Amino acid sequence: MLEVQPRDSRGYFMLPQAPDDAGYYVYGTPEKGRGHYAHPEMMTLLFVVEREWQAIDRRKFGVGNISLAGGGKFKPHDSHMDGLQVDIRPLRKDGARVGVNYFQAAYDKEATARLIGIFQSHPAVTKVFFNDLSISGVRPLVHHDDHFHVAIRASVR
Repeated sequence: MLEVQPRDSRGYFMLPQAPDDAGYYVYGTPEKGRGHYAHPEMMTLLFVVEREWQAIDRRKFGVGNISLAGGGKFKPHDSHMDGLQVDIRPLRKDGARVGVNYFQAAYDKEATARLIGIFQSHPAVTKVFFNDLSISGVRPLVHHDDHFHVAIRASVR
């Protein structure tokens, strides 16, 4: 029988916690997906991007904080309350599923730029914050050396 993901009071589902055939893995706090509740349009974007990514690279990308069940303040974030923002780890050259800063030798700038480009190609994406300013279209934001932040606009809230 197919397992149905937990659903919160807004009707948002928890991002599936990295099924074997997914092109992503999950990380972040709180653990066990409690910070992975996504607006339906964010969920769709993540599934589309991970399929596009899988077509060009065998490595999985890390999906971090989205929002808590029911929304509300998600410390230390000023955002991540409405399920329309997601944190994504940059890619590592070794493919390890651990964090990397953009100034470390293990950081794969070219792959990260391709992944960010896939996100940016989707019309719902409004902002990408990341401190590697050599990547086209990103904006700097404090504490964004080890992940990039994608924000989308929803057609329906």
